[in-house]
Amino acid sequence: MPNTPDVAVLAPDDLGWRKVTINGKSEGKVRSPRQLQALLRHAGLEEIGRDIHWVGGDDTVWPDRAVQRRAVGTIVFLGFLFPACLLIRIGWADSRDALTFGGRLAGYTVLAAGLVVLIAAVATLDYWHKRKRRYSGAIVLAGVVIVFLGSFSLLLMQLDEHFNRWSTTAGIFLVWSVVAGIGLIRSRAWKGLRNPGRIAIGAIVPTLLASINLAYSQIYVPYATIPLIMSGAEFKEATLDRTTASMQVTVHLSVKNSGQIPVYVLGSIYWIQGGASNSITEGRPPKYKMIYDGEFVTPAGRVLNPGEEITQDAVVEIKKPEEANYEAIRAQTEVYVIRKDRMILPPKYEESRATVETLKKEGKLSPNEPAHTKYRNDSDISNSSEILNVTRGRQHIMVWRVSNAELPRIDVAISPPGDRIHFNPALPNFNQEIIDRYGLAKVRGSTAQTPFKELLEKAESIEKGTSQGQSGQ
Repeated sequence: MPNTPDVAVLAPDDLGWRKVTINGKSEGKVRSPRQLQALLRHAGLEEIGRDIHWVGGDDTVWPDRAVQRRAVGTIVFLGFLFPACLLIRIGWADSRDALTFGGRLAGYTVLAAGLVVLIAAVATLDYWHKRKRRYSGAIVLAGVVIVFLGSFSLLLMQLDEHFNRWSTTAGIFLVWSVVAGIGLIRSRAWKGLRNPGRIAIGAIVPTLLASINLAYSQIYVPYATIPLIMSGAEFKEATLDRTTASMQVTVHLSVKNSGQIPVYVLGSIYWIQGGASNSITEGRPPKYKMIYDGEFVTPAGRVLNPGEEITQDAVVEIKKPEEANYEAIRAQTEVYVIRKDRMILPPKYEESRATVETLKKEGKLSPNEPAHTKYRNDSDISNSSEILNVTRGRQHIMVWRVSNAELPRIDVAISPPGDRIHFNPALPNFNQEIIDRYGLAKVRGSTAQTPFKELLEKAESIEKGTSQGQSGQ
């Protein structure tokens, strides 16, 4: 029959599709005898019978399992949606609000990865249905790889952290991505690409080199830079007040950020002490008596930017200076700072200051409070990026002002979420890992010392000069 068209049904592919050709021209794909008959009728071959050339199996070979195929496609589709939403949320937050250039760059990268995963979710609708787009398999595989890397990275970052709900989620999607990846590799999902090897090498090598250079210059170098904070005190004028039988001494206090890293000043303190001179007798350092102590950087938690200096003149009153048994008086400062490029201290910290009496009334006083605590500041702190908030959780910081009679001090402690802070003044660096992570540092200023007798003589001369000037008038 010379007019009978040549109909061929080719071997089934991975999804059970069998390509149909008429006279060597492709007419479409079918998965069942019913679809084959519908295609032939559409081509005007309703009466065709057995004149079909079967390749890779006869008319009984229809391997498509529609229920199974749709179930797998649905699982993969849903498996993409949650990671895509999470990555887009983290990437969007970090691209706008991360504290460093490296953090914002990472945010854009995570945002791009989330969009690729979302595109992969859409590609599953084609890959597990008709595969009209030859790149859909490669896109799905790329999405699975991103989910695997993201889940693995999340778990890796939490090895030294407290496991949370994100840890369980990451574990689930890590297993999901491995199973999905094995299935895609077995089905050679990338075979729609013409030169997959060249494409992979051309994308990976330049990206890797650029990432290494960028990570060193924009991430490692700023992270490794150490803040340089300078603090000190200086004695200025002294005056006598005969009405109160006292001497007022003005002390100039300062703290300056001489480095390149902005910091938060968590707390500050200065001491004015009187005692013997610096000479050491009998192998023991001289003893000093506390005259006055106070705070000189307010409000607590304020930012100290590079090049910025905070100064304050404090007036200290010394009762009955003629009877004071001081050879010298000295002043010294101390501040606690924490890096602003590694965490966010909320305004709540400044507003949280409460005395011990207030804490007792509100039932917030912990039995682990340092002895002789005068007041306390505390608040949660955010990490420098949203991805770190997900993996580490928001930490908690407490700062105590301790009124020790010999030497008042400031105690600082940071704890992971859910931990109750157990601070031991004898072991202030008990959690060195967290201290290094956030760049918490105690800066002890240089000591200013002046002979007490000389200071008193200057005050008396000023008073005498003032009296003579008034009598001359």
